[in-house]
Amino acid sequence: MTQPIFLVGPRGCGKTTVGLELARVSQSQFVDTDHWLQTEAGETIAQLVEKEGWARFRARETATLMAVTAPGTVIATGGGIVLAEQNRSFMREKGTVIYLCAPVSTLVARLEASPEEGQRPTLTGKPVSEEVSEILAERDALYREAAHHVVNASQAPEEVVNQIVTALRLACVS
Repeated sequence: MTQPIFLVGPRGCGKTTVGLELARVSQSQFVDTDHWLQTEAGETIAQLVEKEGWARFRARETATLMAVTAPGTVIATGGGIVLAEQNRSFMREKGTVIYLCAPVSTLVARLEASPEEGQRPTLTGKPVSEEVSEILAERDALYREAAHHVVNASQAPEEVVNQIVTALRLACVS
């Protein structure tokens, strides 16, 4: 694998978990844009958004995407990275974009099983199930527009990685 692989999707779809496993099996580097941004800023995303607002955070997110993009890298992106057309185009042009698609019920169960309070601020102030449903309804078309491949992310991480590897192999053949 030489081109970067970008994993997109909503919170709870498994971008970091799948990304780590995909990087391991493909002997690639792994970067999580949210973790990288927080390390660089020395603050959580919630703190950054509270202090600087969403617009400034989204600008930081775009700068982070461009900074971490490198050959041989699996990149787990923040759930909202697709909101900027510039980011969708950048990822499609620079690498292969995989949308980790999962139903709302799966996303909610995962988020409730391991909440990251203090890491990610609520986007709507509503209960998790309502927020996930609304955000997915708003962003699903953007994830699909950005993606070269859509993968069912409701399965175990190893199975999701197998789907990705198969999709990438088939893409190389055609």
